[in-house]
Amino acid sequence: MKIPSLFSIIAVLILSSCSSKQDFDERWLSENYSKREVNIEMRDGVKLYTAIYEPLNASDRPVLMVRTPYSCAPYGDGWSYDLSSYMQEFLKNDYIIVFQDVRGRYMSEGEFVNVRPYIPDKSGNQIDESSDTYDTIEWIVENTSNNGYVGVTGMSYPGFYATMAALSGHPALKAVSPQAPILDWFKGDDIHHNGAMRLMEIYSFATYMFKKHDNPVTEDHGLTSPIGENAYEWFLSKRTVKELTAVLPDTLAFWNEILDHPDYDSYWKERSLENHLNDIRPAILVVGGTFDTDDCYGALNTYKIIRDESPQTDIHFVYGPWSHGAWHDYNYTGLGEIEEWGGLSEYFMKNIEYPFFRYYLEGKGDRPEPVYISSSGSDSWQTMAVWPADDVDYTPLYLHEDKTLSFTEPAEVSSFSTYRSDPDNPVPFMEDASSRNNSYMVADQSFASIRKDVLTFTSEAQNEIMKLEGPVKVNFNLSISTDDADVIVKLIDLHPDGYQMLIRADVFPLRYRNGLDDPQPAVPGMPVDLEFTMNDIAHWIHPGHKIMVQIQSSCFPLVNMNPQKYLDNIYEAGEDDYQVADITIYHQNDMPSRIYLPIR
Repeated sequence: MKIPSLFSIIAVLILSSCSSKQDFDERWLSENYSKREVNIEMRDGVKLYTAIYEPLNASDRPVLMVRTPYSCAPYGDGWSYDLSSYMQEFLKNDYIIVFQDVRGRYMSEGEFVNVRPYIPDKSGNQIDESSDTYDTIEWIVENTSNNGYVGVTGMSYPGFYATMAALSGHPALKAVSPQAPILDWFKGDDIHHNGAMRLMEIYSFATYMFKKHDNPVTEDHGLTSPIGENAYEWFLSKRTVKELTAVLPDTLAFWNEILDHPDYDSYWKERSLENHLNDIRPAILVVGGTFDTDDCYGALNTYKIIRDESPQTDIHFVYGPWSHGAWHDYNYTGLGEIEEWGGLSEYFMKNIEYPFFRYYLEGKGDRPEPVYISSSGSDSWQTMAVWPADDVDYTPLYLHEDKTLSFTEPAEVSSFSTYRSDPDNPVPFMEDASSRNNSYMVADQSFASIRKDVLTFTSEAQNEIMKLEGPVKVNFNLSISTDDADVIVKLIDLHPDGYQMLIRADVFPLRYRNGLDDPQPAVPGMPVDLEFTMNDIAHWIHPGHKIMVQIQSSCFPLVNMNPQKYLDNIYEAGEDDYQVADITIYHQNDMPSRIYLPIR
């Protein structure tokens, strides 16, 4: 089923948005809302700072809450910026808006713990983020003029707290929207992808979130980042983790915990929510972006696990061509060379996000659709019963010795391609890797296709639109000359003008081919059957375009450089451990290499 095209949406929204975005200034807020600040006591006596914005001329209204580690500023006088940005629809409808600093952050008491583990059995009065949510909701319901219905939302790290809220079990909590939520910091999301450290992301994040948090404070400045002006050159000059740690401006306890747990052990499993999403009572709206740099994995898998493991839950999913959090940016039009998505975010806020909460917290409007999808390359929204759709055909696209791609199995008896991965000259994650912005998710890959350490395979031009909507599955037969290496696969839309638009890329360390919790060295020269799944895509390839696949073993400094020598703890690699590796990809009849495209 399709709903209106983006072009018709834009025409309708332009007139309504121009005035509405100017209405919610401080004067409007002071005339229509009050603000009070309270410290709500949790079951263990710790008090959490909470800002409550209440409509002056309405009572018995629903509550919408956000719990955040990023500050509820401004403290004292003043109004939260979020009120006049993405919360406009809720202000129009007299919602009680609640912001809370999570335990140990800014003006809240207690100790902050990154992705604090969930405790299912709290019979000993243990605390976690779900218990803090429960206690907060209990106070809010008893101390505001509400209708007894509470919703929780949050994006990115606050998305993690939103998922935790869904586990709280409070009877007044009726609707939760985890948006780009952290789910598992080892399998996916910010810190690792399939166990490979996302070096550039996490090293920058560490100086803000992994340092000691002194609270209560109204301002909490991050530590000075030691990264130089050219990130690629700077990280290459400090390639070992020991060198990177030495120049950090603080001990950064959580950074060191990451280094102490290089594999998927109990430490990471305790911090994952994947095994707890089986008894979800409130309605759920999961939101994600196909070009999210940070938490694409979290959005996709939060939705899929709740859908499969908690069948009684009323689950909804939204997936569009957004960068991280761009669904709340009125001015979002696209990324890099792609400027096709104007009006997309405003449509989401007005016609999907608010109506979800209206239905479950106010009892008004129509029941939301189960799934809303906007594919890049399409000019319309789609609604469907489930994501991925039941009619997706996972079709193998094979690599061939002449560097082509086709849907025909290779006939060659002996056929392979080899490239050499040199840690002294790693492939940059984009042509200009001196810094990172969101557009790298769709960046032109032409720079990589001419490198000798990147294999490039290209299909014939498409004759009709190919709709790719679902996960991309990789199944390669390969061997390496050493006993460890990363394999990075990129799926690309080759435009007729030569633009090699990245659709999806991901990394898989060969050490984890038997499981993320079962690292094993490879046997040099011994063929390996490697299988892994990349995050879902929603992209339409148009007539005249070609499909391209690139294979490499570095994506620097976005991904930490594998020394290409097996070590029990990869983070203990010294300069002498880094070595050149030859990676051979087989594309012959008895050892084919292919990716499975999700074709609708």
